Amino acid sequence: MHGPHVVVVMGVAGTGKTTVGPLVAEALGVPYAEGDAFHPPRNIAKMTAGHPLDDEDRWPWLDAIGRWAHERAGYGGVVSCSALKRAYRDRLRAAAPGVVFLHLTGDRELIGERMSQRKGHFMPETLLDSQFATLQPLAEDERGVAVDVSGSPHEIAERAVAALRAA
Repeated sequence: MHGPHVVVVMGVAGTGKTTVGPLVAEALGVPYAEGDAFHPPRNIAKMTAGHPLDDEDRWPWLDAIGRWAHERAGYGGVVSCSALKRAYRDRLRAAAPGVVFLHLTGDRELIGERMSQRKGHFMPETLLDSQFATLQPLAEDERGVAVDVSGSPHEIAERAVAALRAA
């Protein structure tokens, strides 16, 4: 990755988007935005109650993230967003055509273990299976890289930055 791009850190809940995203942003010298902050209150209430979001819930959230990414075009930035479906990533690309995706990947057992150790997050571990069921990994024609989430956050961020720079 050369030049100031907007990187969307994607993946299922518990992959470390909120932890790794700021580390990647710092290494790239660009601002970070927490994707969860773009959710309307009703989405947070729905997830807190243990109900997965549907597409109608996600469109306004994705549009808000897309606006942020569009405003950062040419300046660069990193934003976390699950972006589990191709349609969601297409919507983000429609708003900000230059976005690059960083897909944080890992096995169900590791991610579930990490989720069980989180404190104060509105996304319960019970929704992880629905996240994996929804996930459509990056296709070959999508601009981005996949990075495994084993290891420490700093190790993951280092691999991510290296992969982004090589892409």
